[in-house]
This record gives sequence, structure tokens and C-alpha cells, in this order.
Amino acid sequence: MSPFDTFDLYNILFLDIETVPGVPEFEELNEEMQELWAIKARAFLRKPEEELEFDELAETFNTRAGIYAEFGKIVCISVGFLTRQAGSAEPLLRLKSFTNHLEANLLEDFLELLEKHFNHPDKFALCGHNIKEFDIPYICRRMLVNQLPFPRMLDIAGRKPWETKHLLDTMELWKFGDIKNYTSLRLLAAVFGFPSPKDDMDGSDVAGVYWQERDLDRIAAYCEKDVLATVQLFLKMKRQNLLREDQIVIVR
Repeated sequence: MSPFDTFDLYNILFLDIETVPGVPEFEELNEEMQELWAIKARAFLRKPEEELEFDELAETFNTRAGIYAEFGKIVCISVGFLTRQAGSAEPLLRLKSFTNHLEANLLEDFLELLEKHFNHPDKFALCGHNIKEFDIPYICRRMLVNQLPFPRMLDIAGRKPWETKHLLDTMELWKFGDIKNYTSLRLLAAVFGFPSPKDDMDGSDVAGVYWQERDLDRIAAYCEKDVLATVQLFLKMKRQNLLREDQIVIVR
């Protein structure tokens, strides 16, 4: 069976997360964490033997710390799920965001949704773009940091590939076995002819919007556009019609 058809379309929870550095500025890290960031920065800058200046460490922290679960935190998880409309064969997409300045509270609310409505990996699936390499590992790591229990859908440590078939990754599905490169959701939106999710801001802006403006609503709106784009991409991959604006409901 094709991975596009393994799960009922109405049993898939589409999701995306937004992450930021764990503190507003590099100097707010304690001395040990500053040292550990310097080690991380030298690795990704490919300067393993160089001593980096404080300003360079601070700049890399502001722009890149959010993508590492050890140095960042989740400020928004947006989800979407398709429902049937009475008297219509066309689906309705419901979008909802979990935001909180307290990461543990945000994660608890998201986990409650999983436990109540998407609690069986043989029946339900989680879907996102690059979800296997980023969103799911990040969520799981931050759950451990916050000492939260794993729901069945996220209890995946050490699992074999066939035991995580409930994780549907649109980037992986697009690769068809090709392992050479990353394909952005924005590019695939352009290829398939639906609106790009990147109009108000992009991922590099999220940390600034959060720490300078504390604007969780704006971040949630941005994150929801990524979820919508993922749903549209998945529908295209199943050779189904794109959703119209009147088929989209945002739940607050």
C-alpha cells in the first residue's frame, strides 16, 4: 500500500512547530552553557580549532540556537485536521495553535489533544514537512527536558522504521528514495501552485518576533500557514483537490 493511502485522511493530524533560543541573549546563559554553545558553534561553523569572539558567539546564538533542542524551546505548535461536512463530500480543515511562554504548559495542552483524539499509532498518523528530522525529535527532547510522559504516538525511541509508519513526512515522501537534498515547503508550494506559507515572515524572524515583541499570536498565524501548506501538499500528493478558503476554519 502506498504511504499516501496507509491512513484515512480524516485520521491524520498535520502539525508544525516554531522554536526560539531558550533565553533572549547569549550572555544570559550560565558559564557552562556558554562554553557548550561555543563548542556547538565551532562545529557548525567548521572552525573546530578557533576561539570564537564573544560577538560571534552571541550572533550565532541569536540566529541558530532555536533549532537545537538543547539550547532552544518551543513557543508554538500548530495542528490541522480534516473533518467531514454534513451534506457535503468536501472536507473541512480545522486549524488550532497551542502557544505559551511556559513551554511545559504548551506541551501538556498538545499532549492532551494527542491522548484524547489521536492516541493509537495503528489508526492515526502525524504528518508534517521534515517532521522526522526536526519537529518530532524536537518535541520529544523538550518533553524529556520538561519531564513529561510520552503518549503512544510519540513513544518512538529505539523503534524500528516499520514501527513508526504513523509518522508521515511530506519531504520524505517527495524524495522517493533520493537522499541528496532538502526540498523546502515553499518550493513545493510553488511547484504545485498553491500559496506559499512564507508571506508575513520566515523562520529566521521568529526569534526576534518572540523575544522582542512577545507576539505569540503573530507566530501562531505564521505557523498555521505552514500547516495549511502541508495539508495542501499532501492533498496534491494524493492527486486530490486543493482546499478553498471557505473550507478552512481557525479554532481559537
